Amino acid sequence: MAFNPPAKMVSLIGTAGVGKAKLSIFNLLLRGFMAGAYIAIGGALCTVCVTGVATPGIAKLVGGAVFPVGLIAIVLTGMELFTGDCMIVPMAAMMKKVTWGDVIRNWVWVYVGNLVGSLAYAYVMTMGPFVSGQADGTMTVNAFGMTAVGIATGKILEYKAVGAMGLWSCFLKAIGCNFLVNIAILLAITADDVIGKFFGIWFPIMAFVSSGFEHCVANMYFLPAGKFLCDWYPAVIAQKGGLLLANGGLPWSDVWFWNLIPVTIGNIFGGFLFIGVAYFMMFRKDLPVE
Repeated sequence: MAFNPPAKMVSLIGTAGVGKAKLSIFNLLLRGFMAGAYIAIGGALCTVCVTGVATPGIAKLVGGAVFPVGLIAIVLTGMELFTGDCMIVPMAAMMKKVTWGDVIRNWVWVYVGNLVGSLAYAYVMTMGPFVSGQADGTMTVNAFGMTAVGIATGKILEYKAVGAMGLWSCFLKAIGCNFLVNIAILLAITADDVIGKFFGIWFPIMAFVSSGFEHCVANMYFLPAGKFLCDWYPAVIAQKGGLLLANGGLPWSDVWFWNLIPVTIGNIFGGFLFIGVAYFMMFRKDLPVE
């Protein structure tokens, strides 16, 4: 199988960053939308597959095994994912191939596209596979939907319950997540064939999901899916009880403050600083002269 050595890998990342930085806003939004939907596909599959798995460790492993489908689709079809761009586009800026303004422009529009794509897929799941029809002509949340509610509750209210320490925990999990996500990106760029890219992506993503780390784009799906079910089927709140009942549901303010904001910041640290800057510093002297 073809293999790119580390210095060439870093050079290829810089080249890829140039291409991403120069995309039109429309292209960034469209590719971002598709990437958000692809990550949501992995998240939805994860939700369905862990439903009914009683052993926590096995449930984590099952979820981690199926979730990578999203990033595999993104890399192989050339879509735009915010967490990957946290490393790729700054690499081009550090090589002075694009400006830092280009980096921010890419991040903003890809983030928006990812959010819209994730929300769209969350709507599809919460109006479809997560609910079932009843004999009286009404719809109710099924076992898969209840799992989705539980996932969203754990990703928001368990942090909120412990305050500042919850935010710190969420932030650290986000760093760990994008450290692994961008290792997957590095391995995908290292490989020149589809099989190599597949396995290079699959193992680090399985590790991040199984470890319980936090990914902002995945959470753009997980959290709204749980919130939509709570809003549209209020009986779920009483049925779940605990923190969800005490909190009166999942308001948008909690979705953003107790998860998406700290996770986004942590993902930037994990991808940009711990992978992008580190690899540029290690291999910048070995890069080809242009």
